Amino acid sequence: MIKSTIAALAAAPLFAGAAMAGPYVNVEANSGWTGSNYGGTAIDTHVGYEGPIGESASYYVQGGATIKMPDGGNTDTVPSGKAGIGVSLTDALGAYGEVSFVGSGVAGVDRGYGTKVGLKYSF
Repeated sequence: MIKSTIAALAAAPLFAGAAMAGPYVNVEANSGWTGSNYGGTAIDTHVGYEGPIGESASYYVQGGATIKMPDGGNTDTVPSGKAGIGVSLTDALGAYGEVSFVGSGVAGVDRGYGTKVGLKYSF
């Protein structure tokens, strides 16, 4: 659930209006629950760069650390990052995609990877 929230929020800059090239800082907290059971919070602390690709597309790439704070567990800081693109297909329809990773913080445990693709229709 946390990865889905992270992915959804990360795509927001892709459709935030005219693309302006440049660096940025993104600090984002994502918490997860299963029913009423709190699972924990992950805080991304990233530095990134975004810019246009031609006249109808944009990209971003960001990286840094994620502070993982599981409920009842030990807090850990692990490397993380994401990159994405957005493309205007028509005046009202856009497509986007993203790839991401978050380190596990546990020796012998692989880091997590994620992908996301979608369409956004504006009325």
